[in-house]
Amino acid sequence: MQLLVRNTVKDFSRWLACFEADSRAAAEYGVTFECMWQAAGNPNEVFFLLNIESAERAEAFMARPESQDTGEKAGVIDGEVHFLKPVDYSM
Repeated sequence: MQLLVRNTVKDFSRWLACFEADSRAAAEYGVTFECMWQAAGNPNEVFFLLNIESAERAEAFMARPESQDTGEKAGVIDGEVHFLKPVDYSM
């Protein structure tokens, strides 16, 4: 399962440093990095894809007070999360 996240941040470089610093804690909850993008017209709008062991563990990671503090320190203005499941499809 994967988690797609969009964050609007004050400063991408500051946000990225906080994101990287929190990666070890995320991994303890079965949340690992897959891919990242910035919006073409706004480098402070960031999209990233995470691999997750389960939605419950990912939600537990995001609900930690430390995760909330990291978001504030990182300058997150706005965000949204989407849990994704694979679709069996081919052309």
